[in-house]
Amino acid sequence: MIQHLLQVYWPEWNGERVKGPTGWNNTTHFIHNEQRRSVMRIYNTHRDKARIEFEFAVLDSLQQVPLSFKIPAPLPSASGDKMVRVQDGSDRYACLFAYIEGVRPEEGSTQAAYSFGEKTGELVNALAVCSIGMEPVYPPYFELLQSYPACSEAFILDFCKQPPMEFKDQIEALHILKEAYADICSRLESLKNLPQQLVHGDLNLSNLLVDAEHPHTVTALLDFEFCTRDVRAMEPAVVISGFLGIADERKAIQQFCEGFASRVRLNAEEIAAIPVLMRLRMVDVFLHFLSRYREGTDESQVLREQVDMLAAGFKRMESSQKWLDDMLFQYLM
Repeated sequence: MIQHLLQVYWPEWNGERVKGPTGWNNTTHFIHNEQRRSVMRIYNTHRDKARIEFEFAVLDSLQQVPLSFKIPAPLPSASGDKMVRVQDGSDRYACLFAYIEGVRPEEGSTQAAYSFGEKTGELVNALAVCSIGMEPVYPPYFELLQSYPACSEAFILDFCKQPPMEFKDQIEALHILKEAYADICSRLESLKNLPQQLVHGDLNLSNLLVDAEHPHTVTALLDFEFCTRDVRAMEPAVVISGFLGIADERKAIQQFCEGFASRVRLNAEEIAAIPVLMRLRMVDVFLHFLSRYREGTDESQVLREQVDMLAAGFKRMESSQKWLDDMLFQYLM
């Protein structure tokens, strides 16, 4: 299938294929030939051309802004299109991107935390001035109640109170998620008043590259699929939530905040909202995987793992609240 796509749409890029990392939402393949390298991406979880068009419009706009790091650059096919249908009956889309030098940081690594903060702040500034001319396809995080039509409030609360048999032993963890969901729902309206702009929305260690020889330096930010208009403070909130629970979490968060503040200064209201936005991100992840389970995309084991991980995350947030608040105000003001 991959060879056929290359031969028909990107013949000059055809070459040896190596399967890359596969995430929840897409599959990647590295293409190598004597002249050049590229990365093919296949979108697995949607068939919506408009989502990819908006992502590419953001990337095109960012290409006009001087950046100290690389971002994905889509390669037009022989017909001039940047996305093509996969001819396997699935109606999925495939795209080809120029290869970016760098390596993924080791899981749980804190080496690049300061650089990650710098690049995140730089991206926030760049996205603030991007001119897209299109309406975002993905809703902002604060529109949580409209984002998952497969999971109504009644269904979510009932699932957590009276879960199916395969989740009965997770009743305590589901209670934590139910309480977090109810709390976040009561705060959504207030979040809408925070400063808004385009945000990447999914920055984490799996969506960046670092210099192979200098792993403390971020060289690229990847995967702009979920870019949308949201509150500005959501960008650092997503990153910081990913640092909780790793070794040296305090050091990583401090260094990230220092790097971010060297590029962007948030106001006091935004900083105070970051812990709430972190919990919103975690509730959103729960509803994402609950929807996938209900729609039959994932087996129950996938949701079970997410339930345990997220419940543990909420416990860490509760125990970390005091030092996290102090650190955010100390380094982000």
